[in-house]
Amino acid sequence: MSLLQSHLKESDETIFGDAFFEPLALLASGGKVSPTEGVDIVIETETKYLAVAVKSGPNIFNSAQKRRQNTEFNALRSRLLKTQKAYDPLLGHAYGRYISGPNDKKNYRDSSGQAFWEELTGDSDFYLKLIRLMKNEPLKYKEEFDKEWAAIINRLTSEFTELFCTSDGHIDWERLTVFVSARQKTEIKKNKAIKK
Repeated sequence: MSLLQSHLKESDETIFGDAFFEPLALLASGGKVSPTEGVDIVIETETKYLAVAVKSGPNIFNSAQKRRQNTEFNALRSRLLKTQKAYDPLLGHAYGRYISGPNDKKNYRDSSGQAFWEELTGDSDFYLKLIRLMKNEPLKYKEEFDKEWAAIINRLTSEFTELFCTSDGHIDWERLTVFVSARQKTEIKKNKAIKK
C-alpha cells in the first residue's frame, strides 16, 4: 500500500502542476507559453527574458530530473543569445519556502510559495488569494476518491494474493522473486491454492 501511496503522490504532483498550477501561473503572470520543452512560461521585456518552469512543490525532483531541467534551460539560453537580453531561468514551485540562486550544479534559480507568486504577479498576498478561492472545493471529491481508493486496494490485494500467496495466506517469496528477478520474464498464472 505504501508503494501505491508513493506512486499516487508523484502522480498527483505531476497532474496538479500540469493541469492546475501551470495554466494559473501563465494567466497570473501575463506571460506566454514557452516555445521550448521543459520551460512552461516566458515573460519578455525590453531587457530581460524570464523563462519559468512551473512545478507544484520543491521536493519533486531527483538528480536526473535536475540535470534534465538544467539541459532544457541551457537549450533555451542558446537560442536566445542573439537577443542580447538578460536571461533569467527560474524553477518556480507553487508551494513551499525553498529559494536558491544558481550554483555549480544548476544554472537556474528556485523560488517557492509566496516568493514565487509575488514575483509572477507583484502581489505579496496572491498565494493566500489562491487558497481562499479554492475554499472547500477539494472536499467535494473526497468521497468519490475514497471509494475508488478502497476499490483499487481491494483489487490489488486480491490479485497479489491469487498470484503470490500460499493457500494459508503466506507470501510465496520464491514465486515472487522469480516474477521480479528471473533473467527471462516469467508469467505467473493465478492459483489460489499453491501447495508448498
